[in-house]
Amino acid sequence: MVPVEGRRGGRRDLLQQILRFAAVGVVGAAVDLSTYLLALHLGLAFYAARALSFICGTGTAYVLNRRWAFRVEGSARRAAGFVLLYGTTFLVIMGVNTVALAVLPHHWWTVTLAWALSQGFGTLCNFVMLRLVVFRT
Repeated sequence: MVPVEGRRGGRRDLLQQILRFAAVGVVGAAVDLSTYLLALHLGLAFYAARALSFICGTGTAYVLNRRWAFRVEGSARRAAGFVLLYGTTFLVIMGVNTVALAVLPHHWWTVTLAWALSQGFGTLCNFVMLRLVVFRT
């Protein structure tokens, strides 16, 4: 019997995949937050700024996750699955962000914390769905 760590798809592969996913997440989140804050600074409405930042961060994450974190070839089916997943996630993230902005006290850090809460929730959901559905190998 081959030990779990030696099998493809074992604990070691999962841990490496999680670490790569986290690194991609940091890059995607930096793109997302930077775009969001810049768009707000330039006067875009909250919803437009969040939509634009989500598209920029998601596009970055898709390319890096497909090529590096999950190491799979691109296909129309995978791209469609990714768009469906992230479209659904976008609605969830917008809901979490909206609720957070409504309930958090208004301080200089409120917008960033609301973004971080929504991003964290979306990231957890996305990893599970990307691994089990979109980038399943």
